[in-house]
Amino acid sequence: MAEYNFQGIEKKWQQYWKNQKVYEVPNESDKPKYYMLDMFPYPSGAGLHVGHPLGYIASDIVSRYKRLKGFNVLHPMGFDSFGLPAEQYAIQTGQHPAITTDENIARYKEQLKALGFSYDWSRELRTSDPKFYKWTQWIFKLIYNSWYSNETDKAEHIDVLIAILEKEGNVNIDAACDAHTPIITAEEWNNFSEKEQQLFLLKYRLTYQAETTVNWCPALGTVLSNDEVKDGYSERGGHPVVKKTMPQWSMRITAYADRLLTGLDKIDWPEPIKEMQRNWIGKSYGAEVDFKVENSEQNIRVFTTRIDTIFGVSFMVIAPESELVNELVTDDQKKEVDEYVSVAKNRSERERMSDAKNVTGVFTGSYALHPFTEEKIPIYIADYVLAGYGTGAVMAVPSGDQRDFDFAKKFDLPIPLINDAQKLTETEADPTRDGKIINSDFLNGITPTEAMERGIQEVEKRGIGVRKVNYKLRDAIFGRQRYWGEPIPVYYEDGIPKLIPDEDLPLNLPKVDEYLPTEDGDPPLGRAKDWNYNGHPYELSTMPGWAGSSWYFFRYMDAHNEDEFCGENARAYWQDVDFYMGGSEHATGHLLYSRFWTKFLCDMGIIEVDEFAKKLINQGMIQGRSNFAYRINGENKYVSKGLKNQYDTTPIHVDVNIVKDDILDIEAFKESRQDATNAEFILEDGKYICGWEVEKMSKSKFNVVNPDELVERYGADTLRMYEMFLGPIEQSKPWNTNGIEGVYKFLRKFWSLFHDGDTFSISEEKPTKEELKVLHGTIKKVADDAEKLSLNTSVSTFMIAVNELSSMKCNKRAILEPMTIILSPFAPHIAEELWHLLGHETSVVDAAYPAFEEKYLVEDSIEYPVSVNGKMRAKISFAADASKEEVESGALANETIQKWMDGKEPRKVIVVPKKIVNIVV
Repeated sequence: MAEYNFQGIEKKWQQYWKNQKVYEVPNESDKPKYYMLDMFPYPSGAGLHVGHPLGYIASDIVSRYKRLKGFNVLHPMGFDSFGLPAEQYAIQTGQHPAITTDENIARYKEQLKALGFSYDWSRELRTSDPKFYKWTQWIFKLIYNSWYSNETDKAEHIDVLIAILEKEGNVNIDAACDAHTPIITAEEWNNFSEKEQQLFLLKYRLTYQAETTVNWCPALGTVLSNDEVKDGYSERGGHPVVKKTMPQWSMRITAYADRLLTGLDKIDWPEPIKEMQRNWIGKSYGAEVDFKVENSEQNIRVFTTRIDTIFGVSFMVIAPESELVNELVTDDQKKEVDEYVSVAKNRSERERMSDAKNVTGVFTGSYALHPFTEEKIPIYIADYVLAGYGTGAVMAVPSGDQRDFDFAKKFDLPIPLINDAQKLTETEADPTRDGKIINSDFLNGITPTEAMERGIQEVEKRGIGVRKVNYKLRDAIFGRQRYWGEPIPVYYEDGIPKLIPDEDLPLNLPKVDEYLPTEDGDPPLGRAKDWNYNGHPYELSTMPGWAGSSWYFFRYMDAHNEDEFCGENARAYWQDVDFYMGGSEHATGHLLYSRFWTKFLCDMGIIEVDEFAKKLINQGMIQGRSNFAYRINGENKYVSKGLKNQYDTTPIHVDVNIVKDDILDIEAFKESRQDATNAEFILEDGKYICGWEVEKMSKSKFNVVNPDELVERYGADTLRMYEMFLGPIEQSKPWNTNGIEGVYKFLRKFWSLFHDGDTFSISEEKPTKEELKVLHGTIKKVADDAEKLSLNTSVSTFMIAVNELSSMKCNKRAILEPMTIILSPFAPHIAEELWHLLGHETSVVDAAYPAFEEKYLVEDSIEYPVSVNGKMRAKISFAADASKEEVESGALANETIQKWMDGKEPRKVIVVPKKIVNIVV
């Protein structure tokens, strides 16, 4: 077999692609555009393991395929380079996060380039680059200077709002604003001081500052969003998180809640992602109803989607964070309430909502009056009610809600029935919507659906409530008390936030002596000297990690434009992302915030699209395949897997890089563990066989496989094709290096088709029908697979095709040249080498994808299996268009069939056209 020197070939063509700028694309072209984008990575210190490139390889194959199909393909790469790990390292070592980040990026780029990706590196961006975050700051300013008009259903400049306030106050303004925004007249507005006006405008601005209950992580020294907290701990680092009230920047994403919902219907995204966003937004229809507090002027307003159940209310519950707690608690209950609230407030919302089994609560000592019956209803505090959803208070209907039922059981509260179809048990409520309403005054005898509308009409008629659409979505916290992030372009004058002028952007991160909060508890930027704007202090918080990633896809379109965030011509040409590849874990973070910012920029006329990505694919995870050695307890001995049941053993994780086909390299194992240096090994047939298990790929399990080592051993093309061969791109699958040899052998076999010994040898002969059938079958299958992203089956198709061509000893240009083009998206290095050996002087990426011709797949003849009395006795070929009669007579005339008929006349002959013949004698 001809030698395939992949190491020399791959380095040669990677250098050629760089020198010739093969993957750089123009912003203007007569070709149709195709914008392929991978979610840009955070450059961690560990670099890439074999699981990381999975999505990158798939997107690169599609990018290359689209270019062959005549598209001008934009396929850029950059880095989401602000992040906590670099700052944590800075805190520990004193090294500036920028230095750590640059080192990590250099490592990432080295690994990515070694895999032969067709990235346009001329457009590389980094969110931590001031040239990039200048425009993140610019967008922040736009959002701050905007408000959301419900009347026009879009964002507008704040000057429009000010003009209305000057003319008529806010009595007729229908806008997204703070819940308790007072109604003022034009006279009152015009008499406000500048400070009072600015404070009032903060109630409308799309970016605003307010006292907010936040997830505070003392160990990280910053605020975390809800999706960054799990079970009371930070998702990164696993540090405790507590609830804390503090002034915080927020973005009014809630203004876009309905548009974010309806927009899901027009984008081709995975349904699970859409459903996660729908649930996160949480739109619900119902009513807000006032419950008067006994012996007080205070009302408790609740939101309910089931006003048909209002006569089943037997108690009320308010959230531990509610402002009503202090007003409702009586002296005799204060100690117990304070103790409960201090514990409950520090549990995360996710933890509180998921912990249904642990029922807790405390009585305030106060009562409310039922809005229809005026019966006394006890008011409790419980952590299953959240301050951020609805009004932070619920009317509890224990017969129809399981949490209310469990609470009523725990505190021995009444559970009145309100539906004649309800079937309660000792442990379960019944939320049925069948049957008719009972025990409910004017709602009796009608269905729950009818009662919902009737109930809303009645509360509005009596002036005790209003019809209401509610959302679970909360405004997004937009500030981190950290150093390594985009500075917020705000300074303070007389306590009022003001924006720095555009000409002073970017506001660069200042130098600090440490990356920790100050002694006074201010964020690290408080350590900067002369950190002010003309004597006025700058904002000390930085932007959250999702700021730069919410718009970076537009910057790639015009990455070096110093005058605009993206030039008009570039925006008009590229418009939006055609294909976005990334993980599903970003469903309610990056993907939602990016849709929000895109809709805002569209409202402001900056861009022409209101969704940034037409199509989204979530790649699956490559899981680790861990190996184990079995140590005999109490001894320094290891026993092979097949013998371990004879001993009392403990499994020990083994570095998978010193295991091949589950056989342990014993000497390498001894070197990897000090305690194993003098260990004994009990072998099977002279080998130590390891056990294995599929687990998450992580360093702690010693199952991380470095792609660099595989590229060194087998080549980038082999790794690219093997990762696709593992299974469908959207599915998770275990890594097993054992199978990579098969793909390596395939590429060597493909290489050998072009060689006679070590000599490149191509025939100009006309191809046979059989060779053309193989070629055009491959052309069609690979094209279909690329469109459907079924790339694993393409690899199988290539293997079958090469085996067939090898058996035909095919070395004809008319077959192998188009085969080289078809293979090039999957294995670009070997394809580029062969393409040039075939005599071409330009890159294979500039070739055209071969045209498929159906005629080459049409069969001239069909082979029929022929059975006698149910047993197959011969296979006979007939013309594809042969009639049933011709097939029957031909079968009966066949010598082999006549032998098995033994001179007998057939009783019956069954011909299934193009399938089988069965003769009964």
